[in-house]
Amino acid sequence: MESNGIVSLLDEILAQAVELHASDIHLEPREDYVRVRYRVDGLLQESAPVHKGKQAALISRVKVMVNLDIAESRLPQDGRSDLKIGKNQFDLRVSTIPTIHGEKIVLRLLNRRHVHLNLEELGLTKESLLLYEKIIEKKSGIVLVTGPTGSGKTTTLYATLSQLNSKEVNIMTVEDPIEYQLPGINQIQVNAKSGLTFARGLRSILRQDPDIIMIGEIRDLETARIAIQSALTGHLVFSTLHTNDAPSAATRLMEMGIEKYLVEATVIGVVAQRLIRKIAPEGYKGRTGIYEVMAGCAPSAGMRTLKQDAALKVERGVTSREEIGRVLPLED
Repeated sequence: MESNGIVSLLDEILAQAVELHASDIHLEPREDYVRVRYRVDGLLQESAPVHKGKQAALISRVKVMVNLDIAESRLPQDGRSDLKIGKNQFDLRVSTIPTIHGEKIVLRLLNRRHVHLNLEELGLTKESLLLYEKIIEKKSGIVLVTGPTGSGKTTTLYATLSQLNSKEVNIMTVEDPIEYQLPGINQIQVNAKSGLTFARGLRSILRQDPDIIMIGEIRDLETARIAIQSALTGHLVFSTLHTNDAPSAATRLMEMGIEKYLVEATVIGVVAQRLIRKIAPEGYKGRTGIYEVMAGCAPSAGMRTLKQDAALKVERGVTSREEIGRVLPLED
């Protein structure tokens, strides 16, 4: 009966996440209870706690769902599985890490039906969208999407690949993780345990006659060099970087060890972005993006910055100054 109760408890937690349109569920052991929080539109909100006596069984149940070692509680673990909740199909990703009061678990729910794969729906202004579409029409070069974790970079790349996808081109990706399965596109999952790194996967891709390549993230010099070489040999390469704005992308590549002339020769466009909550009658609901689109690897006259795009969305009533200030400092 206890096991049935735990299954029902986890089902309720998952169902509430779906109802709230949450992207993540945090199960956080405390001294005398288990804290439950949901990330909704980028912010965590607390739910009813779970009794401390159910902690071990609940954690074990989550681990079983994604084939993790239930006997291992001293080391972090990561797992995934497919999950159906109601009529929706989800990709469930689970991360565990030991804390002083027990294992903290984060469950990420990726709803395969609700990923925006249309560039026009992301929140780009008409001018920025036209500029971006002009950039991605080129046959070779590197296009970078930058921003902090959780700013929607991968969604922008997926929407881009969906627009470029056709029977005439071979699109291949190297990702960690694959957040959404794109029809007609060849996607490779990085697996460090088996030795399949970004760099190794990228080298293999180049022998597969690709036209367009997407690298989930440029994390090191080796990956950056292969991306540069790919662009120089006639491939269109998309990837992400962690920088605060578009102009910083070139600096970041040079800090990694890429020569300035190579950056200037290959980077054809950079997009910086943030996700913001939209104003709704009953409070904030849903999110959109603010964007900074830069042609080439340096700012040009008239380029709309993140702050200018943010101010425009406040002016148009899409969001509030307070919400913009949460993700991006606004100057008075």
